[in-house]
Amino acid sequence: MTRPARMIPRAHTNKPTTHDRGPRSSEQTQTDFACLDVLGNVPAPTTAIDACLDDGFHLDNGVKVTGGDGVLLVGGEAFAWRPWRTIAAGSDNSNSDSKTAMVNAKGQFEVDEQAWGLLGLVWPRPDLLILGMGASMLPLSPETKRQINSLGIRVEVQDTRNAAAQFNLLATERGVSEVAAALIPTGWRGR
Repeated sequence: MTRPARMIPRAHTNKPTTHDRGPRSSEQTQTDFACLDVLGNVPAPTTAIDACLDDGFHLDNGVKVTGGDGVLLVGGEAFAWRPWRTIAAGSDNSNSDSKTAMVNAKGQFEVDEQAWGLLGLVWPRPDLLILGMGASMLPLSPETKRQINSLGIRVEVQDTRNAAAQFNLLATERGVSEVAAALIPTGWRGR
C-alpha cells in the first residue's frame, strides 16, 4: 500500500545548509540598521520610571517615591498614591490599611472612587490609564473599571514592572498628556 503524496505544505522548512548571505554589497552607502531608532532623538519624559522598587519608585528626574507609596503619573507630574488609604478611612477596622483591602471577595482589584479623584480634576484628561498592580496582576472589578471609564479614560491592567515599561514607551511616543499611570510598589506589604 502506497501513501498518498503530501498535499499540505510543511509548517517548518528545513534549516538552511549555509549561513552565506551572498556576495558583499559594492554600494558606497551602506545602511546601518543600528541607527534606525525612530525614538532615538526624542527625550524621555521626566516622569519616566527608572526603577521599580519593593517600597517605591525612582523617576527619571531624580525624584524617589519610597516608604511604600505608590505613584500616580498624570500630565507630566508625579504624585504619591495610596489607594488603600481611602478604603481604610471608610472602614470600621483601623487595621485594614493593607493590600488585601484592595481585593474584593471575588479576588478582583477594587478601590474606592476617591482613589481616582485627581484624574477627575486634570484637564485635558489622559486617554489611557496604565494600572500597575504590584508584583502580580489581578482582574479589575467592574465597578472600578466603570469609575475610570466614567471619566472618559480607558484602562490597561498589568503588573507594575510591565506597566512602568509600557508607560515609559507610550509617554515617549504620545506625550505625558495622553497617558497616565497608577502604580503600586512591587513589594508592598501593607505597612
